[in-house]
Amino acid sequence: MDDNSLKPKSFWKKPEGKTGMLFMGLLGAGGLYGLYKVLPFLIQIAENTLYLGVLLAVLGALIYMVLDPKMRNLIFYMYKSFMRWITGIFIQIDPIGILKSYIDDLKNNLRKMNKQIAVLKGQMKRLQQIIYDNKKSINSNLKLASAAKEKDKKGIMILKSRKAGRLQESNLKLDGLYKKMEVLYRVLIKMYENSEILLEDIEDQVMVKEQERKAIRASHSAMKSAMNIISGNNDKKEMFDRALEVIAEDVSMKIGEMERFMDMSTNFMDSIDLQNGIFEEEGLELLEKWEKEGVSLILGNQKDLLVHDQHSVDLDAPIVKTKTQNNQYSDLFNFED
Repeated sequence: MDDNSLKPKSFWKKPEGKTGMLFMGLLGAGGLYGLYKVLPFLIQIAENTLYLGVLLAVLGALIYMVLDPKMRNLIFYMYKSFMRWITGIFIQIDPIGILKSYIDDLKNNLRKMNKQIAVLKGQMKRLQQIIYDNKKSINSNLKLASAAKEKDKKGIMILKSRKAGRLQESNLKLDGLYKKMEVLYRVLIKMYENSEILLEDIEDQVMVKEQERKAIRASHSAMKSAMNIISGNNDKKEMFDRALEVIAEDVSMKIGEMERFMDMSTNFMDSIDLQNGIFEEEGLELLEKWEKEGVSLILGNQKDLLVHDQHSVDLDAPIVKTKTQNNQYSDLFNFED
């Protein structure tokens, strides 16, 4: 898996980060207004030596908090935790909860994709039959044209020859369409297989990591996390949640790609009218555009192989899910205690 695709989001790009920016803006505006209101009082305090000393001590403490990196990290940690709590009241930001919702999305998409594969398979078999019937008709018309030529029936010969020519031209177009449908079929099958593996990986991670996170939270109090931040050590609880967030973000992008491809393939199939032997160029253009796009998150380097594969597909072959030895997300949790 590409390390860049699994790079965790910064705090400010997360939902709680947006809440934090709004809160910080309001806090800043309130601070300026408060300063405006208390400025006369501060001037009065500064005239008193004792009050001035207290004010300088407070100011010194604030400067220390700003300049000391460990103290800054602690304050920022507390701020992030507070913003996360506020945001969690309104929207789902818990990575385990998000992953559980993605499991439902994946199961639903796999059902839709399975139906889509069945519809495409039916269209391809119908198209095979049309091409086969056209070939029989071509041979029949050529034989009739040859017989008419021998009997010097020029009109019939021309009529049958033209009919055979039109059917031959139609078959050339239909053959091209069938090859595109083969690409679509191969991609749908492989995407279905890989998505089944992805679903299995996520279900495994959620089941195992939910228990692990409960154990970590039970042994890592808020005070212990704060002390880890002050001492400059990595907080295991925070690192664990970040790893889960990375998985959720990666799965989100893969589900998005899966749904976009299904929409594209539906539009492609809807543009084909086998009953009348016609199809719209727009549907082909959509598929060709997808073929030229970048690497697929779900298919990886298999995409180019599938697009350029010249072998005929076996429409009767079953969908096989390849078993994987390791969960694709396991390495994310290989961090020190």
